[in-house]
Amino acid sequence: MLLPLPVMNLRMLWILLRKEFLLEFRQRYAISGIVLYVFSMVFVVYISSIKVQPPVWNILFWLIVLFASINAVVKSFVQESGARQLYYYQLADPAMLLLAKILYNTLLLLVLSVLAFGAYSVVAGNPVKDAGLFALVLLLGSLGFSIAFTFIASIAAKANNSATLMAILSFPVILPVLLTLVRLSQIALRLIQDTSYKRDIVNLLAIDAILITLTFILFPYIWKD
Repeated sequence: MLLPLPVMNLRMLWILLRKEFLLEFRQRYAISGIVLYVFSMVFVVYISSIKVQPPVWNILFWLIVLFASINAVVKSFVQESGARQLYYYQLADPAMLLLAKILYNTLLLLVLSVLAFGAYSVVAGNPVKDAGLFALVLLLGSLGFSIAFTFIASIAAKANNSATLMAILSFPVILPVLLTLVRLSQIALRLIQDTSYKRDIVNLLAIDAILITLTFILFPYIWKD
């Protein structure tokens, strides 16, 4: 019995998403290295024995999350061999494959962001005044980083020096996302007073929408290469 197309797509999405989690659990060294990186950066702040002011706290936090995100997402396509990618090409819809990777990376980056926030708050204090807004910023930041870095990782995987290429391509793409996140975090920390922060949230969602639209348009052509 043939299943309706939406049901088949959802089933394929679930299978591909489950595959991402299984690969991660089989290669624990990857996620362990990323978590170690986050706690190492936090420990450096701790041993520096300086009082971190809220503006510096905000910048350092997003720098830690940014570089942890790059290290986490760069392996999305690099870890898969050409033979495995050819196997996926024959069985899976590229849109479902890409969506599964974006969802998985969003969850991974959200967990890393929460861990970074918890560890960072212990050693440098917690200046956040609006916890609800800051939690929303973490979620939107994880989504934005996931979309941008997943697409760039798919391009960089085609090159020999993928890590360098990803760093170069990421900067102009991720800069507007990062600047908006920093501004929203400043509002959550009450460093600036802005009653129209909802406009910044809409701008961030618009950037994510543009990125994910371009990603779904261009990825099938990249995948066929």
